[in-house]
Amino acid sequence: MNITQLRSATMIVHLGHMNILVDPMLAPKGALPPLKLLDGKRLRNPLVDLPSDAEALLSQVTHCLITHCQKGHFDHLDRAGKQWLRKTQIPVLCTPHDAEYLKQRGLNVQPLAVDHANGIDFFGGRLQTVQCTHGYGIVGKFMEHGVGYFICMPHQPSLYIAGDTVLSDSVRDFVSKKQPDVSVVPAGGAQFDVGGEVIMGLSDVLAFTQLAKGTVVANHLEAISHCPVQRTQLATAAHKAGVHKRLRIPVDGETLVF
Repeated sequence: MNITQLRSATMIVHLGHMNILVDPMLAPKGALPPLKLLDGKRLRNPLVDLPSDAEALLSQVTHCLITHCQKGHFDHLDRAGKQWLRKTQIPVLCTPHDAEYLKQRGLNVQPLAVDHANGIDFFGGRLQTVQCTHGYGIVGKFMEHGVGYFICMPHQPSLYIAGDTVLSDSVRDFVSKKQPDVSVVPAGGAQFDVGGEVIMGLSDVLAFTQLAKGTVVANHLEAISHCPVQRTQLATAAHKAGVHKRLRIPVDGETLVF
């Protein structure tokens, strides 16, 4: 199994004969609106372009996997991502909750049953959904919480794609019991003008990595204006916490081999 980090939460999981594009935000730099309005900057998103070889990487994609996409979550599926999926008709795997929304946009949707307990058959392996908590309090009530995915395929490392979530009790419980070989977690500490973090930040990522026994991959970094955590900042904190050997922080365009 290999994982290619494209940008923010967008990545390609190379798993056997499948190349799975996760949460495609494909717009060029600055094409999307700001997510912070009171910071005096109003930076447009994304903050960086896709890697120079993104087109070649996308040409290898066989499937797309969506963690969540409604209520304005363009950083997981933007207009450019929808256009690309509509043009290619790549099978789009998602929850039943998102299926009709995506079908209405002309995508080739193949809904996956939501099963937080037992999992479902998945291309010769198993897939289990994991509940996300996309922030607490008032802000959390307005968020689209979505799911994470735990994928177990024969002769491959088990993979947990956390989706947009903080380190909730349900995530702690899942990781403690299942102990994925590889976990991909959102590490940007996203925060709007009001309210607390809506995804994991420094403390959550370090706590997750201490809890997990496998390798942890940090993404959702340095590409969206409401994600303040920097890669160097996270790397420094990981060294101080003694978890740097198991925490991978890929740059955009980098492929991690497992």
